[in-house]
Amino acid sequence: MTRRPIAYAAIGLVALLGGWFAYSWLTYPSDRTPEGAYLRVMSAVNRDQPEAFFSYVETAAQHACFTVGQYRRQARERVLASYPEPERSRLAAKYEKVAAATDGADVFALYARERRWLDRLRKDMSGVRSVEVSGERATVATVQGTRYPFRKRDNGIWGLTLFTATLVAEAEKAARDAELIAEAADDYERAGRAATP
Repeated sequence: MTRRPIAYAAIGLVALLGGWFAYSWLTYPSDRTPEGAYLRVMSAVNRDQPEAFFSYVETAAQHACFTVGQYRRQARERVLASYPEPERSRLAAKYEKVAAATDGADVFALYARERRWLDRLRKDMSGVRSVEVSGERATVATVQGTRYPFRKRDNGIWGLTLFTATLVAEAEKAARDAELIAEAADDYERAGRAATP
């Protein structure tokens, strides 16, 4: 007799939790709204997963991450193939982490952790107070008063623009470094050929 009320209570609790989950899932804002994109960024920050919000950064920032990874891989390959020691080991180690990243999301995660972007976001992120949309741009204002800028991407998803300038600058630096490394590698290869009898 005493087991039946406990079973009914357990079934009721499961039904209540299931109903709450279904309601939350159905009413969660779409990532095609600035608020929805912001909430997904906030969720990834709270889970300490910067790669999970790579989809919610601006297109230019995403392209920059792919570019950095590509140039660092190329530079490291040339260093390993042509540079003499100890330069080979020093530069190969310097570019190893980014060169080993499999895609743009991994490069973004490396920068986010290295530059402590998650700590910065974790301090400032809070509930949404208001959203201002002006064409392809939007600003999400939080309860704490912080304002986060977003830009609408071609696929309709809103992307956070907070890190774009830094990542674009890193992509430009990676391109310049790769060019200098390629020139030096050519010089080392020529010197090696000239030294061979």
